Amino acid sequence: MTKQVNLGGNFALPGTSITLNRMGYGAMQLAGPQVWGPPTDVDGAIAILREAVASGVNHIDTSDFYGPHVTNQIIKRALYPYSDGLVIVTKVGARRGEDKSWIHALSRKELIDGVHDNLRNLGLDRLDIVNLRVGGVMWPSAGSIAAPLTVLAELKRQGLIGHLGVSNVGPEQLAEAQSITEIVCVQNLYNVALRNDDGFIKNLAGQGIAYVPFFPLGGFTPLQSSVLDAAAASLQVTPMQVALAWLLQRSPNILLIPGTSTVKHLRENLKSATLQIPPETIAELDSIGEDPGSEMP
Repeated sequence: MTKQVNLGGNFALPGTSITLNRMGYGAMQLAGPQVWGPPTDVDGAIAILREAVASGVNHIDTSDFYGPHVTNQIIKRALYPYSDGLVIVTKVGARRGEDKSWIHALSRKELIDGVHDNLRNLGLDRLDIVNLRVGGVMWPSAGSIAAPLTVLAELKRQGLIGHLGVSNVGPEQLAEAQSITEIVCVQNLYNVALRNDDGFIKNLAGQGIAYVPFFPLGGFTPLQSSVLDAAAASLQVTPMQVALAWLLQRSPNILLIPGTSTVKHLRENLKSATLQIPPETIAELDSIGEDPGSEMP
């Protein structure tokens, strides 16, 4: 398959030699239901990954607690040995309970074990980028992140990690993180309907730091809006394509990692990178944003 010419342009991560196409791929949906166990169609999951990379995607977001271990093992099976320029971004800071719950894993041992689990299951000697995942299930929680980030900074100095990012943080926590090590990306909840980070994104853009929205299409509760539906109808595309294109036009430092478990939806997601939304439609879409303010769960 011929690589797509336009995947939303590209973005150079600060202080690195890494330049990423702005449209990436999130691997969470490659695991089974509730991000637990293997998918029903492993060969189909492998085909999605291979098509994504063949289409020009050069960054994949994953974690060893997806499955657990499942998505990383599928990535290795599909893509190893990895092509030059392919960047695998993983995260640590959580683990899965036997009841499929999501549990913090922020002790020194848990973080070190998490990094080594990612290395082993991806078949790597060094992880390109590791995000420290903190906070609640969806939103940041106040408090210092110095202790866990210091552990990852040590592993970076040892050569096990190339670069570090943070996930589910606020501006004060980013500033604290930057006093410990260089941060190349922030991964928070953000989409056309949930826009609590508008100001944060602008601040990050000024610093040249990538902002990577998780759940860009709403996650476990897909986005629903009559405004989004109307925009999609007028542009003759799907509502999800509009939602992704809106993000790419929102700020040049936004990188996308939409996930899917079908090749059809992968192709639709990639096509959204070529969609230009006219200004009047952008204004209409901006009107549906919400600010959860102090009521964040």
